Amino acid sequence: MRRRFFVRIVALDMDGTLLDAAGAIPPGFWDVKRRAEERGWIIAPASGRQLATLENTFAAEPPRAFIAENGTVVSIGGEIVSTTTVPAAEVSAALARATQIEAAVVVCSPTVAFIQRGLPASTRAEIDKYYHSVEEVDDVYACSPEGVIKLAFFGEAEAVIAPALRECVDQATVVVSGAQWVDIMHPEANKGVALHQLAVALDFDLADTVAFGDYLNDYELLRTAGTAYAMENAHPQLKEIADAIAPANTEYGVVTELNKLLED
Repeated sequence: MRRRFFVRIVALDMDGTLLDAAGAIPPGFWDVKRRAEERGWIIAPASGRQLATLENTFAAEPPRAFIAENGTVVSIGGEIVSTTTVPAAEVSAALARATQIEAAVVVCSPTVAFIQRGLPASTRAEIDKYYHSVEEVDDVYACSPEGVIKLAFFGEAEAVIAPALRECVDQATVVVSGAQWVDIMHPEANKGVALHQLAVALDFDLADTVAFGDYLNDYELLRTAGTAYAMENAHPQLKEIADAIAPANTEYGVVTELNKLLED
């Protein structure tokens, strides 16, 4: 694929895209990031992960921008410039429904995630992968519905959680963001909208953006970007809309394709 534009922003999904099979930053990434930034490119991790988690992951050499919580939080230069909250009534309805299904619940604000005290160690370990700023509460289902940017549910995502939640919310979006994760967000919140917000804030053309993704919560991101890469391991729906297919995350596909772009 020949590139016919200036690269300004590169949005990178994390799990299944940038990160390797062990969930780590792949070999060669820091070098390619430095070279890209020397060209003036904005490397923007775009993840369902919490902003605090992304900041910790990239603490050694922080990128200028982050798209966190599946697009509900956008940060530039260490400052949150955009948040999108879930309607309070939808939060209340989803939390009420969650008491009737097997799922761990994460109630997300822009800076902290609230979880039920006493979760099983295996569940807490999974939550801790994605949420580094966490507060345990005695009754997560009684959390205030105001100011919630995302509800995340851990368990049987497609078979159990997503269908149950779709029955009870109609003014929010239910997104399967991983094999065991379902997110509820504002209907107009997604990584694609966040990429647009980031481009506007930086005064860049969307045509000059590149995005890499692998799962359904990356769909709008790839739709919005000027050039869209789906990973070889991506969901079939993403491959259908991608401009190009990158090698799998286990083969460090993002690093490979960024090196190619830098050679142009």
